[in-house]
Amino acid sequence: MRILNEIIIVGGGISGLTAAALLSKQGHAVTLLEGSREWGGCAGKFQRGKHLFPVGATLGMGLEEGGIHQRIFEYLQVNPPESHLLDEVMNVHLHGRRLVFYRDRDKHVAHLQSHFPHCASDLARFYALVYKIASRIRQLMDPLPSLPPKTPGEWAILIKSLQPGTLTLVPYINRTMGGILASFGLHRHPDFHTFIDGQLIDSMQTTSDECSFLLGCLALDMYHQGAFYVDGGLYRMAEELANSAEVSGALLKRGKRVENICKKQDHWQVEDHRGNQYEGSHVIFSAPIEALLPLMHEESRDVFQRVVERKRSDRSWGTMTLYFVLDEGKLPDGLTLFQQICTGSGMSEGEHLFLSLSSRKDRLRSPSGFRTMTVSTHTDLSKWETKETYDAYKQELHDKMLSVIEGTYPGFSESIVDQYPGAPRAWERFTGRPDGMVGGYPQTTENALFHSMSHRTPLDGLWLCGDSVFPGAGTIGVSVSAYHVCRSITGLKLP
Repeated sequence: MRILNEIIIVGGGISGLTAAALLSKQGHAVTLLEGSREWGGCAGKFQRGKHLFPVGATLGMGLEEGGIHQRIFEYLQVNPPESHLLDEVMNVHLHGRRLVFYRDRDKHVAHLQSHFPHCASDLARFYALVYKIASRIRQLMDPLPSLPPKTPGEWAILIKSLQPGTLTLVPYINRTMGGILASFGLHRHPDFHTFIDGQLIDSMQTTSDECSFLLGCLALDMYHQGAFYVDGGLYRMAEELANSAEVSGALLKRGKRVENICKKQDHWQVEDHRGNQYEGSHVIFSAPIEALLPLMHEESRDVFQRVVERKRSDRSWGTMTLYFVLDEGKLPDGLTLFQQICTGSGMSEGEHLFLSLSSRKDRLRSPSGFRTMTVSTHTDLSKWETKETYDAYKQELHDKMLSVIEGTYPGFSESIVDQYPGAPRAWERFTGRPDGMVGGYPQTTENALFHSMSHRTPLDGLWLCGDSVFPGAGTIGVSVSAYHVCRSITGLKLP
């Protein structure tokens, strides 16, 4: 069967659904093909019995006034899912310390100074710079310029974005967060250094030694802008976007795994695993670029080969995730909704955990008396390459993660009703991401800002969005990349 359409979108994660909703709202004919049976990709969900689990992302960002999700939902005239602004974003357990990440900037800095009194003045000066830089970058990014600019129009948007304070950013454009920490003498305080690394690894996919200082400032400041608990999970944002797209006439298809993308004279042809063919003037690929190459004919694939080879030199992380059903009556005291646990100086392989616990009132995730928890750690994908090492390491890392939680909250294991481990291969099956890679490319100085991958490709009518391209990972980043594609195709301007 051949289906004609103007725009074909491959991938039903947040970026693909955002593009579908925006383009169909403008009256464009859109077909979206998603390989799995769920919307949301890495922000999707799965269910076991009466219990629902967020697949990956759990903290809601960009829902505050002026945030990218708020702007998009307002444009679409869609009510965002119910969410709750967090004044205490998370607890961070660090070598016997329990730090609280406060939304209020002054309270946050004062709290950290009380835990690190020997560097209190240096810490205050460091955060003053971070917050000042973050504020100026947000002003620059408010019109949503795309980097690196590829056309006169994109250069014009960037130039119009410039503010009086923009030039003060220039000296920092090639600086790392680690270098700035050292300039304040904060590298001599290992626990504080680890605290910063814990914030960066979850959003920038790298640590302070290599993280771009400019983007790192945004990462350290973003929770102060607004972090939210979303009832049910972030999959509800995906479902609202899908509903909006369908109301505007988009054709959304789940269970349609794309196996071939090729250019046919003046149009593109996409074929799914059942032999259905879809033709359009544009194809938007909203998955990692590594997943695009096997779908293309050789002459088209060669265009991207060099880019991918260069990106392969950057580490792409996988994740090991544990999904728990917990008996609420047996939970240890002190468990908050979001937590980090750091047990060493490393940021992977169970030495850094991120915990997300469902709210006591969230009946979308579990019935009364039960709660669900998602626990994840970064992992080097090279540790999972053979079946023998895969199975053994899966058990080893599972045991280590559970031991870390138990060490922080004695008695936690007694609350476990059921558990489901999710290793990289499960992520690959569920999300279609090669080898189970997650989080996009590390935002190092060699890979961020003007060194990012553009949403434009050398092939006319083929576009990229998602965490492979600027501005990177997270629901905020992938939604911005989808907007960039829509603006390039249609001239759309968000209010």
